[in-house]
Amino acid sequence: MAITINNGYSNNYYNIATNSANQAFDQISNMNFSNATDIELMNACMEFETYFIEQMYKSMEATIMKSEDENTGSSYENVFSDMRIQAYAESATNSGGVGLAKQLYEQMKLNYPNSL
Repeated sequence: MAITINNGYSNNYYNIATNSANQAFDQISNMNFSNATDIELMNACMEFETYFIEQMYKSMEATIMKSEDENTGSSYENVFSDMRIQAYAESATNSGGVGLAKQLYEQMKLNYPNSL
């Protein structure tokens, strides 16, 4: 049995997540890791995965309908919301994540075999 969602949220979420991933990938692909150690390379990959998960959480939160009172939150609320999302993303990455860091690491090892 297939579930179909026709409210547009799934397409919006997909577009936001895809754009965020493309931006982050562009940033990391322009970096030079030719002299990086294994640990430095894995840390960079984990930071990328954390950023990716953070953007996914923000995208998901943006799809939640809020009342007018909630939309006028103070800047402090916005900062703490961002900090909460960042903490969730770091926790997710440190507990195994979605496997993106490992895949990036393996791919980068293929591109920079002499430095590792």
